[in-house]
Amino acid sequence: MITGLDHVVVLTGDINAASAAYQTLFARAPSWQYSGDGADRVLFTLDNTTLELVAPNGEGANADRILAVLAAQGEGLASICFRTSDIARMHRRLDRLTLKPDPIAEVESRDAISGATLSWKRTRAATETTRGVRMFFLERDKERPLSVRTTTGSITALDHVVVSTPDPERAAALYGARLGLDMALDRSHPDWGRLMFFRCGDLIVEVTHRPGKETDTSQDRLRGLCWRVSDIDATHARLVEAGVDVSEVRTGRKPGTRVMTVRSGTCGVPTLLVQPSAGPSS
Repeated sequence: MITGLDHVVVLTGDINAASAAYQTLFARAPSWQYSGDGADRVLFTLDNTTLELVAPNGEGANADRILAVLAAQGEGLASICFRTSDIARMHRRLDRLTLKPDPIAEVESRDAISGATLSWKRTRAATETTRGVRMFFLERDKERPLSVRTTTGSITALDHVVVSTPDPERAAALYGARLGLDMALDRSHPDWGRLMFFRCGDLIVEVTHRPGKETDTSQDRLRGLCWRVSDIDATHARLVEAGVDVSEVRTGRKPGTRVMTVRSGTCGVPTLLVQPSAGPSS
C-alpha cells in the first residue's frame, strides 16, 4: 500500500539561507517554491524522493506551530511523508490499526517561478501513535519536476532515512506489521546496537537502537539522512571547494561502499553521503 517515501520535511528559520545551502549540497536547483498556510516552502526533487524546506511566514496556527518547534528543538528533520497509490484505502488501514488518521485533505500549490500547479490528497497519523515521529501519507496524480543539476558531482537520490528508537520491538511492529514495509535486515552488534532495515520503494527506512543512548524511552526520533552520489571523490572535491565542512572519504559499513559525513550546510540534519557498491541496493 505504501509505494515509497514521497518526501522528508526540514524546518528552518531562514528559507533563503536554507535553500542556498541545499542547492550547494545537492548541486541541483530547487524544483518547486510556494508560500501559504503560514509557511514558505522550497522543494528539491531528486531521483527517488523530495526534500521540502519549510520556514514560518506570517501569522496563524501553522506559523505558530513551526515557530514553537524551532524555539524548542532548533532547525532539523521534522516529518516524513509516505507515498500511496490509494489514499482512501490507506486511510482505512490506518484507522483500522488505531493510528488515528486525520480526515483526508485535498491540497493544491502553485510554483512561484513557473506558475504550474500540483494537487494531492493527504492524511496524517496521530503522532502519539507513531512513537513521536510526525508521519504523513500522500497520493498525487503526477510527478513533481526534477531538480536540475547545476554542476558535476551532484547528489542523485536518498539512500536511507534514519530513525532511532529506545524500543526496537515496538518500532519493528510499527514499520513492519502495521505500515507494511518489508524488513530487509535485522542485525545486532556489540559496538553499534541493533539495526533494522525496512524497504520503502528503492530506499531504506533504517531503525537503530543503541542501548543507553536514548534519554526519552517513550518516543522514537528522526535522526538523519544518507544521500547517494555516483562519484564520491568528485562530490567531496566540489563541496570542499564550496567551503562546506565535510569529512574525508572512508570505507562504509556495507561492503563495497564509500562514505563521507557532511558537517555544515544541512540545517542541523545529520547527513551522510554514500557511493553505493556496484551490486544491487540492500
